[in-house]
Amino acid sequence: MRILVTGGAGFIGSAVADAAADRGHEVVLLDAFLPQAHGIEPRSRHRMVRGDVREFDVVRGLLDGVDVVCHQAAMVGHGVDPSDMPDYASHNDFGTAVLLAAMHDAGVRRLVLASSMVVYGEGRYRCPRHALVRPAPRRADDIAAGQFEPRCTACGTPLAPELVPEDAALDPRSTYAATKLAQEHLAAAWARQTGGGVWALRYHNVYGPWMPSGTPYAGVASLFRSALHDGEAPVVLEDGRQRRDFVHVADVAAANVAAVETEPPTGGPDALNICSGRPHTIGELAVELARACGGPAPRVVGGARPNDVRHIVADPAKAARVLGFRASVDFAEGVEAFANAPLRHSAAVGGGER
Repeated sequence: MRILVTGGAGFIGSAVADAAADRGHEVVLLDAFLPQAHGIEPRSRHRMVRGDVREFDVVRGLLDGVDVVCHQAAMVGHGVDPSDMPDYASHNDFGTAVLLAAMHDAGVRRLVLASSMVVYGEGRYRCPRHALVRPAPRRADDIAAGQFEPRCTACGTPLAPELVPEDAALDPRSTYAATKLAQEHLAAAWARQTGGGVWALRYHNVYGPWMPSGTPYAGVASLFRSALHDGEAPVVLEDGRQRRDFVHVADVAAANVAAVETEPPTGGPDALNICSGRPHTIGELAVELARACGGPAPRVVGGARPNDVRHIVADPAKAARVLGFRASVDFAEGVEAFANAPLRHSAAVGGGER
């Protein structure tokens, strides 16, 4: 098949392109090479087009003969503050709308969309008295007092986290999260109007070689790695017991290839958790990286980032069932390799981004 990979020079997009080509697919890459994301234009063994997914003519010109689009292009991460909102909405949502319009014009009817676990907000929780409970945002006074677990809205009891299935309530709590959910809704509208098919892959915490580094948009694994390579201790917020699912970029690429090779249902998107299925705490990640880098032990400092969630770990069963996807990279081995893997440095922020 011929695959257009948007954001194809980025951290995840480049891994997807390589994995698809290794399976015998023809790949064409589109990337805007934003300075926040790229210090230098990377070399690639694939056809690479420099262009913006928000430009209809650029996108439309690449779609003739394309069987499926893997849409990875996006602004990612927590960002700085609400001043980032126009850029997030423009790149993520307007860009997706332009892509879908161009796909309609070209008659391309299959999309693999890079979504995110952030659409869930807080994860899935159970109260011993009230069963499944959707927690309210955590209170600032609780966090200041070192009480980090979300509470039951009915009785105030701290809640126990559970695995999050794809049909869990959606509750985006950041600008990035809101734009990722909007992408899913735009793809749903396109699919219903065209009879197209969409896999919406909700990535969990992706890490691996060529990860973005040193910007306000970088992920926690990259922030820890950068600190350690500067001889500094990784700084862990809260108590370090926040649970996440860290999934290696090679596994994410494999999931994308599986989605490319599996016919999606038509007339609406099908969301899938793309995760390892083996959750770890942020503190465990910091400790493993510090050990692998031979650096100082992590510093646990309390507090929390605004709108950050306590636990978000996913149920991997559906992706295994419908795509045959199961993550294969072991956490300890993946972190060991990541300790000395190359990172991606930006031109704009003296560090790296996607």
